[in-house]
Amino acid sequence: MRLNTLSSLILLAGIAFLSCSSGTTSSTTQVEDTLQDTLGYPEEHLNWKLGAQAYTFRLFTFAEALDKIDSADLRFVEAFPGQIVGAGNEEKFTYTLSEEGRDLVRKLLASHNITLHAFGVVNGKDADEWEQIFAFAQDMGVKVINCEPKEEHLDIVSTLCDKYDIYAAIHNHPEPSTYWKPEVILAALEGRSSKMGAAVDVGHWMRSGLDPVECLQKLEGKIIHSHFKDLNTFGDKKAHDVHWGTGKLPINEVIEELKRQNFDGMLSAEYEYNWENNQTDVAQSIRNFRELISASAN
Repeated sequence: MRLNTLSSLILLAGIAFLSCSSGTTSSTTQVEDTLQDTLGYPEEHLNWKLGAQAYTFRLFTFAEALDKIDSADLRFVEAFPGQIVGAGNEEKFTYTLSEEGRDLVRKLLASHNITLHAFGVVNGKDADEWEQIFAFAQDMGVKVINCEPKEEHLDIVSTLCDKYDIYAAIHNHPEPSTYWKPEVILAALEGRSSKMGAAVDVGHWMRSGLDPVECLQKLEGKIIHSHFKDLNTFGDKKAHDVHWGTGKLPINEVIEELKRQNFDGMLSAEYEYNWENNQTDVAQSIRNFRELISASAN
């Protein structure tokens, strides 16, 4: 049974009341788990892969990031190049990772029941390095490489997408980066592999003063991946992350637009604030998001 946001909040309050009145000790985690069990995973009905960009936990190792992602009740991860693997391995998570390191990463993922779906944001300095990146991604089971290729590398990436059967999604950083607006991404994709598309960062669009819903509409049919966030202000490069649904992102309209387009990729939670202790921020954002999806389905 799906509950709307109000019903969920009532349920949470009821659980807390019963816990207190019964004279037993019930942790916040237990209450949250009960609420999550009630909400379920509504994104699965939309074929959305809700996960986290490991960069959110860049102050920690990849192994520690997986612990935090797991505790936020997420089953997908986007790895980023350069993070220390951890769990006794001091190598960096890049295409140069040893076989031992790769095996360790696979074991860590399996132990958490988390899928490595995407890798990025990454770029190659030449055709040879791009090839190594794609070969590494294929070996690790990565489905999407998020990148910001130089213009002269776009055809290289296009060819490798087809060769390795891997998607490449062009990511947007804020203005004045190359791909800051949809029109530039569309021009880069024209005439290239159908496995090339966009990795849309709704927060960076907001920082650039762009309406995220309009940007999504311009990229219809090209959206492969999303870096998802909500910000405290609009049109400000210094804006910072807040819990999803509490900031300036028109989150309900974004959800409806992604649904209208039948988006079926990964949504990477990317919380770039409160770096030392943002796991609870991610967890709360995910709960808010799932409540909003459930409410929109009623």
